[in-house]
Amino acid sequence: MSEKGTFWSERRVVVTGGAGFLGSFVVDKLQERGCETVIVPRSAEYDLRDRDAIVRLYETAQPDIVLHLAAVVGGIGANQDNPGRFFYDNAIMGIQLIEIARQMGVKKFVATGTICAYPKFSPIPFREDDLWNGYPEETNAPYGLAKKMMLTQLQAYRAQYGFEGIYLLPVNLYGPRDNFDLHTSHVIPALIRKCAEAKAAGREQIILWGDGTPTREFLYVEDAAEGLLLAAEHYNGDLPVNLGTGKEIAIADLAALIAAEVGFDGEIIWDATKPNGQMRRCLDVTRARELFGFEAVHDLKHGLAKTVAWFAEHDQELREVIYV
Repeated sequence: MSEKGTFWSERRVVVTGGAGFLGSFVVDKLQERGCETVIVPRSAEYDLRDRDAIVRLYETAQPDIVLHLAAVVGGIGANQDNPGRFFYDNAIMGIQLIEIARQMGVKKFVATGTICAYPKFSPIPFREDDLWNGYPEETNAPYGLAKKMMLTQLQAYRAQYGFEGIYLLPVNLYGPRDNFDLHTSHVIPALIRKCAEAKAAGREQIILWGDGTPTREFLYVEDAAEGLLLAAEHYNGDLPVNLGTGKEIAIADLAALIAAEVGFDGEIIWDATKPNGQMRRCLDVTRARELFGFEAVHDLKHGLAKTVAWFAEHDQELREVIYV
């Protein structure tokens, strides 16, 4: 269904966060599709919280399309430590990137939200129509609400100005090139690193947060990149759209899968004094399939195998560059 060599070939595309985890795969796929002008703003040159930097970026890049993937993110611990920063940085980036894009005539804006925006007690599976039916889970509510403001802004701008912006809600992502810093990473890279380090050190157990009963849904990063570009190519409406697999797994079962893939055969101990976060997360993915034909192709076991293999290959490099 993609339009390789036609839709993207003459378009200039800015990818915020293009040097990051999801963004790097999006850039790869843009180039595969024949996009010759992909601009990736780096934070050292363009602070996307600063209005003047955004103006300078747009004046330099002259983009037809902006894919906004940049975000300040982290796991439960990072969200608890930085609620103000996570709210402000994400909100101000989105608000100014969209407003200045409108002012400067950008033809299309693709915003990525977060399923942290869903209400704490959303019925399972999460349906886009339930997005406003309650307050998000408290541990990551500031981040979730900041990202959700982009949906309101894009809908308002479409209604008043005819500005073409779409809003996507990717589920938890994982895969090669992920963030393996234990304080800021999400659950899958954190589990992979903990299991790998315990195995290497000969430890007989690892301790994980919570009690293992919450469920989560995970989307392989290459599938997420494909879904995002399919939406950019084929969707132009004001409805938010989930990107996921529609399948959930308990964290305890996930930990067992990862331990087996890594080769760690020690004991997994759950620290129930630490927060679980939201108890269940699983998306209804009907809208993405119907609106732009997206369906994930990697199952969790296959995706985990590829992720663990990448981690093993790059472990020493990660130790030198990222780990503390």
